[in-house]
Amino acid sequence: SLQSRKFCHNWLLGLGMADENLRLRDHEKEELSFYSKATTDFEYLFPFGWGELWGVADRTDYDLTQHQNTSGQDLTYYDQERNTHYIPYVIEPSLGADRVTLAFLCDAYDEELLDAEKNDSRAVLRLHPALAPIKCAVLPLSKKAVLSDPARRLCGELSKHFMCEYDDTGSIGKRYRRQDEIGTPFCVTLDFTTVGDEKTPADGCVTVRERDSMTQERIPMDRLKDYLLEKLAY
Repeated sequence: SLQSRKFCHNWLLGLGMADENLRLRDHEKEELSFYSKATTDFEYLFPFGWGELWGVADRTDYDLTQHQNTSGQDLTYYDQERNTHYIPYVIEPSLGADRVTLAFLCDAYDEELLDAEKNDSRAVLRLHPALAPIKCAVLPLSKKAVLSDPARRLCGELSKHFMCEYDDTGSIGKRYRRQDEIGTPFCVTLDFTTVGDEKTPADGCVTVRERDSMTQERIPMDRLKDYLLEKLAY
């Protein structure tokens, strides 16, 4: 049905799939199963060409009719407005997890040129936050205990609400790039201003970096969980 096709289409688009990489193909009459009134395939433009992604079949009342005939149970629905009984149709969306995962990965992968003169580029997996395996990475600016200890505690607290990763290996720039490559939507950095020292009072804020735009924002630690949950909501 048109309603079922629209639902499937909107689900794919809502999770970030590019509409230009999708097309719908209605099955020809000779392709249909004997019980099928209509079948539509969602096809995706993979790097190797168009391939079937999702099939939506109108199986009419065949399934429930067979169940009714075999079981002897009345499976009709009574429509009060029309004062009539009928056997409902079954709409069967058939979606392979492996195919749609590959399609989302193909759609999300990007190689972005940041500085042509320096030949600086990054690989980034622009996954919808709902699909990203790791939602947030906590990155202390230094391995020193004054930063690593609160960073580990923060990572532990955030992990109660979503998948969170701790990383203190390498420069902060390299750590950002590693998270970009696996599609982590947000990186949270604790620096010496967060905890303060003898000369500088602690501001209790962390730097939140967004993956796609690379923009950074200072967020108070006591607001961080709610801030991220709001950004990750789907």
